[in-house]
Amino acid sequence: MPPRNGSRPTTLRDVAEAAGVSIKTVSNVVNDHPHVRPEMRERVKVVIERLDYRPNGIGRQLRQGRTGLVALALPNVTSPYYGELTSALVTAARARGITLLVEQTDGDLEREREVANGFPVRLVDGLVFVPLTMPGGELAQRRDSTPAVLIGEHGEGSGYDRVTIDSVDLGDIAVRHLTEVGRHTIAFLGDKLQTSTRPPVVAQRIEGYRRALRRAKLKFDPSLLWPLPEWDRVYGYEGTLALMAARPDVDAIFAANDLLAFGAMHALRGLGLRVPQDVAVMGVDDVEQSRYSAPTLTTITLDRSEMADLAMGLLADRLAGHDGPERLLTVTGRLVVRESSGG
Repeated sequence: MPPRNGSRPTTLRDVAEAAGVSIKTVSNVVNDHPHVRPEMRERVKVVIERLDYRPNGIGRQLRQGRTGLVALALPNVTSPYYGELTSALVTAARARGITLLVEQTDGDLEREREVANGFPVRLVDGLVFVPLTMPGGELAQRRDSTPAVLIGEHGEGSGYDRVTIDSVDLGDIAVRHLTEVGRHTIAFLGDKLQTSTRPPVVAQRIEGYRRALRRAKLKFDPSLLWPLPEWDRVYGYEGTLALMAARPDVDAIFAANDLLAFGAMHALRGLGLRVPQDVAVMGVDDVEQSRYSAPTLTTITLDRSEMADLAMGLLADRLAGHDGPERLLTVTGRLVVRESSGG
């Protein structure tokens, strides 16, 4: 009899020998075959438990046409926002009996193309994809036939189910709040221009920014759209130093995400400016650190659990055979007022 914690896992043959039955009989019990006598089934189950046998689930599921695995491809798992989204997706997947395999793309176009076309992720039933760079039209031409669901503002025109974010509304909510607390010269920190075209998430937030300015009867000034190569703390810090040097009249900063806002507040402190008395700051995402920064950060919260549940629900439908047209589900943001805006 093999040891429970020996050098190799217990096999079907080990169970068969210990139970005094054929390997086929053990296989029938493991796969819940109906034509096994109750007393024989019980006998084999007792030996399975005693030897701590773990069936090869992947092999069995492959024979059934399913692995129980879904790939999750997203830009950066170390980002607080994407880390929290990943956690929510793992929970939503587990509730449906699905295991997630995570692939990091770094938002790189070639890596996103590889994921969309089935490499390096193999042997999965489906794909949850958070693209940042790959155009929707190109996604529509992906060679891999694995069912996919997209999350985020990117992917329009792809033909795939999407859980998107109303980023026009996010920009409107943010700037409306800043105007309501009396700010008039509001910079947008985190503009991006790629071959003269803004990524959808940026274009939408700027559209909302402009809409709120019009409502408050404030003039739009393009020089207050401050471009940055990436949305992280370092660029938030460096960008704010440059912004305030060029535009010392700025009295509020709408940062494209919370990480930029943290960098902005650090830069403002270094310049001797008070937040929010001299410059109000707000972000987007409501990552955990926003509740503990000094001052605490006014932001817009996005319900990651809702996004995850919607995405996994759409994918589960496709895996169950749903073959209808693409579906679009939209998640809206909610303002969370804290100390940094003075609201």
